[in-house]
Amino acid sequence: MQNPYNPSLEVCGSSSGPAISVSANMVAVALGTEADSSIFCPSSYNSAVGFKPTVGLTSRAGVVPVSPRQDTVGPICRTVADSVHVLDAIVGIDSNDIATNEASQYIPVGGYGQFLRANGLKGKRLGIVSRLLSRVKDDRFLNQTFEQHFTTPRKQGAVLVENLDIANIEDILNSSSSGELVAILVEFKMALNPYLSELDESPVRSLRDVIAFNKNNSVLEKLSEYGQPLLEAAEKTNGIGAKEQEILSNLARLSRDGFEKLMKEESLDALVTYSNSARSILGIGGFPGIVVPAGYHDTEKYPFGICFGGLKGSEPKLIEAAYAFEQTTKIRKPPPVGSQTKFMSNTANVTPEVESLIPTFTTSEERSRLATQEHLEHSPLQEPSRHEGLYNDA
Repeated sequence: MQNPYNPSLEVCGSSSGPAISVSANMVAVALGTEADSSIFCPSSYNSAVGFKPTVGLTSRAGVVPVSPRQDTVGPICRTVADSVHVLDAIVGIDSNDIATNEASQYIPVGGYGQFLRANGLKGKRLGIVSRLLSRVKDDRFLNQTFEQHFTTPRKQGAVLVENLDIANIEDILNSSSSGELVAILVEFKMALNPYLSELDESPVRSLRDVIAFNKNNSVLEKLSEYGQPLLEAAEKTNGIGAKEQEILSNLARLSRDGFEKLMKEESLDALVTYSNSARSILGIGGFPGIVVPAGYHDTEKYPFGICFGGLKGSEPKLIEAAYAFEQTTKIRKPPPVGSQTKFMSNTANVTPEVESLIPTFTTSEERSRLATQEHLEHSPLQEPSRHEGLYNDA
């Protein structure tokens, strides 16, 4: 798959198919699945809106599982409004997914469309965690761009609470330190085996069968190129014992004493940050978030997004903030038609604040340094090409 803005750029994440299809105008809307970054990441780097709902708000029945504790299905669209209308259509109780029972309490009477308010930033308290912007600070263009983006909410009446810290954030952002990787490997096997065993027709009925199938079809599955170490690691797990339970308890503690505590103590409506930098924070706690197109890098030419994340059930506040930001800035541009080397035509209204973000394109085959580094560092199961597709397109 190729990035519609430039085929040499990173596409990122296993829901890159839906993100690319939406961004390239091949489909009107799409769905992605996320346990840790598989909606945020491809949406950000293909200039799409990615909406990761609270875990359980949408049913995962029929979706290849990774981690029932973290898996969620959400819209990937070109606009916030489109994503909200899709969300309205897919939320609700499903007897085939027990998590939807508890999460249904968060569904507002009248649906989510009522929160598409152009003045949605007014009165919002938005938190900025310095650690999550480290990549932005190291890049002149990104730094300048996000300074502008943080000015936008202020002009709309929001209060930005800056220089915040999340307790144990380094552990949270590192899937090995937090235990997230081990937890997902255990949960993956436990969820995948019954999923495969219940299929009407399938050449494989267990994770062990999948591993054997890959070995028996090594050329087709490109085993020499990608291997399957995570599948094999997951197969070696034996369910949830004392060690695994301790890890799960630690993940819950990290969320409770970290992100949740910060949001409550600072009375924040949302966390606002760069791209998918909050992926693990929102992932391990089952929290929602929306990524909105935020610009196009001036030299490396990749699209990038801005993320609004919140506590469970905070979708209404996130929609208000994301929609107001989108409508105020109107940053997203469609990919160029025809030659990738032409300048993007100015086909939409552009405010002076973001006019400099209209990208130009080159034919360089060098992948984006920043995109590649960000998507591969610390995230437990980022890309299917490298990690055997533990995240699957919906």
